[in-house]
Amino acid sequence: MVRSRFSIIFKPGPFHLFIICLILSFSAGCNQQQAVDLYVDGIMFKELDENDIAIEKLNSAVKVDRRFSPAYSLLGEIYREIKDYKKSAASYENATQFNPWSFEDHFNLGRVYQLMKKFTQAVKAYSRACEIRPDHLQAHVNAAESFYQIQDYNNALVYGERAEQIDGDVSEVQKLLGDIYELQKDYDQAIRSYKRALEIDSNNPEVMISLAVAYLRTNRNEPAKELLTSVIQLQPDNGDAYQYLGYCYLRLNDVGKSVKNYSRSIELNNKDWESYRGLGVAYMLRALSENDELLKSKAVYQWKISLKINPDQPRHARLRSLIRKYSR
Repeated sequence: MVRSRFSIIFKPGPFHLFIICLILSFSAGCNQQQAVDLYVDGIMFKELDENDIAIEKLNSAVKVDRRFSPAYSLLGEIYREIKDYKKSAASYENATQFNPWSFEDHFNLGRVYQLMKKFTQAVKAYSRACEIRPDHLQAHVNAAESFYQIQDYNNALVYGERAEQIDGDVSEVQKLLGDIYELQKDYDQAIRSYKRALEIDSNNPEVMISLAVAYLRTNRNEPAKELLTSVIQLQPDNGDAYQYLGYCYLRLNDVGKSVKNYSRSIELNNKDWESYRGLGVAYMLRALSENDELLKSKAVYQWKISLKINPDQPRHARLRSLIRKYSR
């Protein structure tokens, strides 16, 4: 598997921070020198895992010199590490205000907003980071993902394609592009991207399922079946694979195998409303073919469970109509 999509966080080492302090100290006035001294203390206490004292020193530094951006940056890092994301974001916001050309601060601000699921703010931060570093792969990937989360698929595609231009041999990038193309209903492009992702990272179950779904959307049922079967061989407890395989067998008119796979999906996740709905369809097809009233009852029962789990599911009115029709 490739590394987690949002795993990179810029973390200057002690030597890097020492150089920053050394440069600052050459031109520091009285107040700024005091701020630098407090900042150095903050670095030291952070290295000793004394975060409370480090935060106190850094807050004192910005009280002395409110424009002292390195202190805000380090506060952002500490708060992020202790999972106080609200304070981390506020600190990085100050850092970017007083040092607007800092790629690291914009990037890390975007990362924190992603962790907070505030994707609109993340988009703004990552977009600025990409302006500063137009060759930075992860900034473009994260920007694309954030646009994807706010359903701005056009901009998601812009940043995803830029990421591909920076390095197209990254499975993460190709998977993301495939997801964007799929939502734009450009299934041929999605299939190409998913295939490329598998060339880079073979036997990745997540990508294999995504490619199988794209195949199903374009009525390529046999290759979808092969992929989903391979996923189950790799991960015998992958409920999504069983669910899609149940649907695939419906498309292939193999109702028996459809029932088997939907049932297995429900065994793995008894809240899977889609599998209950699909299982109901499979039972009803058999019931109509065999004129079996018991199977009709079983189909209606599965549909009722599906609606109980998710009353507002797509086409719920149609499903309720079928329940009324076959409950007579």
